[in-house]
Amino acid sequence: MEILPNKAEIKVNVSSEIGRLNAVLLHRPGIEIERMTPQNASEALYSDILSKQIVDQEYANFCGVFEKCTKVYYVKDVLQWILENDDLCYSLVTQSCHAEGADYLVDELMQHDAATLATELIEGFPYRKGIDPESFEQRRFVLRPLYNLFFTRDASSSMYDRVLINSMSFDVRVRENLIFKAIFKHYFKAPIFNAREWHPSARTEGGDVQIGRPDLLCIGQGIRTNAKGIEFLVDEFKGRPKFNIIVQELPMHPESFIHLDMVYTFLDRDRCMMYKPMLDKTYEFAGKSTTWIEIDNGKVRKHDCRNMLEALKKVGMEMEPVFCGGDDVWVQQREQWHSGANFFSLAPGKVIGYRRNIHTIEALDKAGFSVLAAEDVSNGTVNIDDYNRCVVTFPASELPRAGGGARCMTMPVNRDEVFL
Repeated sequence: MEILPNKAEIKVNVSSEIGRLNAVLLHRPGIEIERMTPQNASEALYSDILSKQIVDQEYANFCGVFEKCTKVYYVKDVLQWILENDDLCYSLVTQSCHAEGADYLVDELMQHDAATLATELIEGFPYRKGIDPESFEQRRFVLRPLYNLFFTRDASSSMYDRVLINSMSFDVRVRENLIFKAIFKHYFKAPIFNAREWHPSARTEGGDVQIGRPDLLCIGQGIRTNAKGIEFLVDEFKGRPKFNIIVQELPMHPESFIHLDMVYTFLDRDRCMMYKPMLDKTYEFAGKSTTWIEIDNGKVRKHDCRNMLEALKKVGMEMEPVFCGGDDVWVQQREQWHSGANFFSLAPGKVIGYRRNIHTIEALDKAGFSVLAAEDVSNGTVNIDDYNRCVVTFPASELPRAGGGARCMTMPVNRDEVFL
């Protein structure tokens, strides 16, 4: 097999959640999101169907900020580049068809050019009556559309100088793993590792994985990341002289608590966004545990903590919280539901999130974060570097209904090191 050159001009390196972003992997939502119906939305892990016309407008403001602030790679472009290589193409097509029980389709797809094939692998391959097995007729697609692909965070996690290929909890997202594995292995030339290969029942997802610093991971344990997946991460880092993993147990329902980044994200060296009931252990978080796992020269010790802020303090990170939704518990619940705690850091103290969560944005304003409009950043009239701390807000009504926010839609590839 020919060795593909590393077309990426940058290597994977992410040692915190807040270091200045040098490169990011995004995916513009495509026709795949219009291939949901009320009948299959639940299978696609959505609670509603989306309008692509509105999504396109909202996402343009979102990705416009990144294109102004950093190097942006788009999944479809990189995937097409990979598919130009016959051997890699055959491998990815074979694995994709096998995952859908459609091995018979491999030879036909291999006749398609790379651009067509990239589209089919993302947007789906429709069922053809009289040609494809009738077993595919009810779902209308032989290869199901990747409805969730624009949530580039979940299928993989840039973890220091390598990439964790996450083991997804739902079959509808398994093909995303195959695409991201190919991208990081063959385009970015990054070392990769995988929980599922360690144990078939281990589950991890990127929304539950946050890198606090070079010796600290914060992990959510809930419906998407399980105890076996956390055991895998402990085993993976057990060889380090000193390492810490803080595990926050999450509610198993409702769906707005699927990942840790729906209730907690880092904003700066000493600031975080938090859903207050998680801190107080009230409402949905009553009885949910917070555990500090201390790794010291191969020895593993577990410590129960009152909450995540106490656990962070025990490992030397004193964080001051800004509360999602402000001070009112009803407003907190409303804004958390639409990803009010889900922020992404472009640089220390410079974050991006949904404008619709007005009480959360007001709380950030009071905490010293200048409120900027995504439209002004993307057109160049405002520069985030002119501000010590800022929150870039972008308008969104459809995107939040998909069940994720700014962090969910971003896969950081490289960040500057940051002193914590």
